[in-house]
Amino acid sequence: MTLQIRVAQLNFVVGDMQGNARKIIDFATRAHAEGARLVLTPELSICGYAAEDLLLRPAFIDACDDALKTVAHGLAGLKGLHVVVGHPEGGGLRTRSVAVTRRHNRASVLCEGQVVCAYDKRELPNYQVFDERRYFTPGNGVGVFEVEGVRVGLLICEDAWFDEPARLARDAGAQVLAVLNASPFHAGKGAEREQRMRERVADCGLPLIYAHLVGGQDEVIFEGRSFALNAQGETVARAEGFREADLAVQASVGQQGVALTAAVDALVPLAGADAELWDALVLGVRDYLGKNGFKGAILGLSGGIDSALVLAIAVDAIGADKIHAVMMPSPYTADISWIDSRDMVKRLNVRYDEISIAPLFDGFKQALSAQFEGLKEDTTEENIQARIRGTLLMALSNKTGAIVLTTGNKSEMATGYCTLYGDMAGGFAVIKDVVKTRVFDLARWRNLNDPYGTGSQPIPERIITRPPSAELRPDQKDQDSLPAYEVLDAIIQRYMENDEGVEALIADGFERVDVEKVTRLIKLNEYKRRQSPVGIRVTHRSFGKDWRYPMTNKFRA
Repeated sequence: MTLQIRVAQLNFVVGDMQGNARKIIDFATRAHAEGARLVLTPELSICGYAAEDLLLRPAFIDACDDALKTVAHGLAGLKGLHVVVGHPEGGGLRTRSVAVTRRHNRASVLCEGQVVCAYDKRELPNYQVFDERRYFTPGNGVGVFEVEGVRVGLLICEDAWFDEPARLARDAGAQVLAVLNASPFHAGKGAEREQRMRERVADCGLPLIYAHLVGGQDEVIFEGRSFALNAQGETVARAEGFREADLAVQASVGQQGVALTAAVDALVPLAGADAELWDALVLGVRDYLGKNGFKGAILGLSGGIDSALVLAIAVDAIGADKIHAVMMPSPYTADISWIDSRDMVKRLNVRYDEISIAPLFDGFKQALSAQFEGLKEDTTEENIQARIRGTLLMALSNKTGAIVLTTGNKSEMATGYCTLYGDMAGGFAVIKDVVKTRVFDLARWRNLNDPYGTGSQPIPERIITRPPSAELRPDQKDQDSLPAYEVLDAIIQRYMENDEGVEALIADGFERVDVEKVTRLIKLNEYKRRQSPVGIRVTHRSFGKDWRYPMTNKFRA
């Protein structure tokens, strides 16, 4: 006998318990009609991931319980169908001084209206963006159930990265592992994840099915790419990334145990580095705007590569008709910036306006002339220009209900090469976790590829090839203030992302003056980053939940 299994790689919304329940019911009903008898949903599929401090509210847990009952009732008439659903379980006793938590991150197996098996996550991650020990108590049991002669062992996300939970499931009789996941994306994570699961298969000797979440949740992206490994560790099925998917796998019991198979077209290849990064950024924009109900997006288009890249991402994410690009030239804006901006908006067919900030800049200088008398012009005047632009964009946002997309990259965020209440003003920072060298890579890649059918070569070549400049003073270039981007980004990645020390970088050939300048700027500009908008996380360490440093601190390595 062959068991038909379906992985429901779905995009859930945190807190929309009834909407999430309806998605699960609809998927499971279709799968049952097509012969499936086991449906796997991702980790915490009932409430969405990550629900964060909503999990501390009793009313939230009650709503999750109600949604679980809704799913059970909705599937009660589907004979023989087993649906594995992720949800929080349990409540807590809260006093004025302490919350005593008795909650679990649970997977429940529903069959014909009943919970026939339950498993509580054993390994609770507390690193990078994870904070599960704040909300959950570790489980201590196993979850093994049988469907049409196949004994399935349950694991939840982090459990599968350790030996013991899988071994316990195997020792309790499991013949195949079903792993429910909400594993955040970062560049290269897909291949890393599959390799770790191959190690799990090799250790316990069981095939494995990995049911992964897809979607954007604030700064975090879940890319899907659910997959199945046979007992030899070979990938027999993989769902498409960054989109909802229905992955079909068959499990057959033989003398050598359970064999997992799938159709040839169920093995979608892993995308290249630029393609997956582009998809992650597009999904992040689409879901943040869509799930939060924004009508569209506004951004300042400067003629530079950062704003051009953000515009191209936004068009792929939500469509040209929902985007308003605004060029706000100053006295220092080069003619080619006007020309290239106009060229790009024509290519993408977005709404475009030009608002000169020169009169406003003159007004500010006039208003401050008495206070500034005898003082030379410096970054103060540069910042005034950026803040005028930020004010104009926020006014348009307030009036129309569209969100302002900021255009600063990770290299700028790291070094403070950005203006509070100026170019940092906005609601969502699209490329906040993308260093400048990768910005160039993505622009070139997008000009050679049109993954969403919104137009080829959207970015004028001169925007990519001209030296970057903030254009806030005569003949300004980014490299006047910063090391070459190849050097800057390498220091950021090694020091900030990988925690390598100053002396180690110098020993590897970086100039001491560059290393000390960059690391000093990273420390000095923490106060700016704390006030920046949330942005999409695409590396294993972003300036967000991954990065928690005090603004007031005198430590120097």
